[in-house]
Amino acid sequence: MYRYDDYDRALVIERVAQYRDQLQRNLAGELSEDEFRPLRLQNGLYIQRHAPMLRIAVPYGMLSSVQLRKLADIARRYDRGYGHFTTRQNMQLNWPKLEDTADILAELATVEMHAIQTSGNCIRNITTDPFAGVAPDEIVDPRPYCEVLRQWSTFHPEFAFLPRKFKIAVSGTLEDRAVTYAHDVGLQLYRDDKGEVLVRVIVGGGMGRTPILGSVIHDALPWPHLPTYLDAVLRVYNRYGRRDNAYKARIKILVKAIGAEEFARQVNEEWQLERDGIATVTEAELDLARAAFSDPDAPARPARDASFDAHLAEDRAFARWVSRCVRAHKRPGYRSVTLSLKPHGVAPGDITSEQMEAVADLADRYSFGELRVTHEQNLVLADVALADLYDLWQGARAHGLATPNIGLLTDMICCPGGDFCSLANAKSIPIAQAIQAEFDDLDYLYDIGDLELNISGCMNSCGHHHVGHIGILGVDKAGSEWYQVSIGGAQGNTTSLGDVIGPSFAADEVPGVIKKLIETYVEARTPEERFLDTVRRLGVAPFKARVYGETAKKAEVAHG
Repeated sequence: MYRYDDYDRALVIERVAQYRDQLQRNLAGELSEDEFRPLRLQNGLYIQRHAPMLRIAVPYGMLSSVQLRKLADIARRYDRGYGHFTTRQNMQLNWPKLEDTADILAELATVEMHAIQTSGNCIRNITTDPFAGVAPDEIVDPRPYCEVLRQWSTFHPEFAFLPRKFKIAVSGTLEDRAVTYAHDVGLQLYRDDKGEVLVRVIVGGGMGRTPILGSVIHDALPWPHLPTYLDAVLRVYNRYGRRDNAYKARIKILVKAIGAEEFARQVNEEWQLERDGIATVTEAELDLARAAFSDPDAPARPARDASFDAHLAEDRAFARWVSRCVRAHKRPGYRSVTLSLKPHGVAPGDITSEQMEAVADLADRYSFGELRVTHEQNLVLADVALADLYDLWQGARAHGLATPNIGLLTDMICCPGGDFCSLANAKSIPIAQAIQAEFDDLDYLYDIGDLELNISGCMNSCGHHHVGHIGILGVDKAGSEWYQVSIGGAQGNTTSLGDVIGPSFAADEVPGVIKKLIETYVEARTPEERFLDTVRRLGVAPFKARVYGETAKKAEVAHG
């Protein structure tokens, strides 16, 4: 993985010193809260409902075991002994003391970590496929390109105060696992007939109050031009984005207002001023980034392992875990493993200091000291020998990290919601836990099959509810917490936005609503259909009728 050079190191240390001075002046009353707010946001510090929240950057989701141990130590000493992984592959601490935040940033700097640009109206953490570099369907390893873009975007002088936050996702595989169509900018790397790397540039996607899927504005951008072309995209947005209305300030609103074709024309016109200029990436610069992501020095392994086969045949619990948590690998004799952070009774994405240390140990022992964070709020050990899977499973299970539910209903995405976030309209975590309690039978979950359920506590859609097969959105009705339900959303190559099934529900109704949706699917599905397939085939009507009763069904008929 990428390691800091002297420039990176000096930059981060200087930022910590700068922030420490700002914090001390604020605590001494020399810097007002209004003056301090944009400064702390540039360092990932929010003031939430009950306490400060510090969001720590995990660039494109990659962590070393050393870094994870540091996060465990910080969570134990400065917080309440746990952290929360987010859909941008970052970590959040929900209970740090304001006066400790500079010390936390200094601790992070010792292991090449920071909280820069994890908040504020700037370019946020760039995300990518958590299986980058090992996925069998990979065309181009996106990580070197992510690193080039991280260097380009960090402290970019023009884009520190954009109209709103700006999110970029990068994919280099046949199957899009980075949700590129639902980001401000999505980049899809591929190769042409000559083997040259090109980039499909998708702009204007996003969830939130106005969910929109992005539009392709350049279908074959040569990779060296990524920084200069993105400069042009951001300059057009920076110039014309709505600064008078926070709800209409994202780039998706601008692209929708003027049209993707006109936006592309303006970007191309702007690009001509810088194209082939000093920010054009050279092969040598990309090679420098590539060198950080070379394959580990892993011994060759046979494609089959007799002990693995024996355990698979003899241990049903292990076989179930393998079926859900283990993925194919590009090298024979290796697999990638997802460690579920979604056991029943735990807020999705939460992990204790003890569990972090356990994962760090497992990464050292079985995966060359590296791990990845997924945007689904789980962890990945990318390079595990087939022969080590049984021992890894036992170690993970001992620490509550081997729930075999990846891709199932209880592997839900969930934002912190009203328990923590001051922006939330409703709580998310209790809804997730109530659904977990309703669906606590693994056999039934396996019978239901692949199903993505996403929960957001407000329209900001931090829980990606718009692209969940089932999406749940917390809304405020006269000061009470209610929940709107949608179905039919999806990520991947067929990214789609869900349709709201009808009026919202009280909190205690939600598990029953989900149960009715599942029952409708189970009764109507064909043998090969997932929940999403059945929704796409039948539409919303039968699900709505089951949830709301015959009146909803008659209303659908009356309205055609």
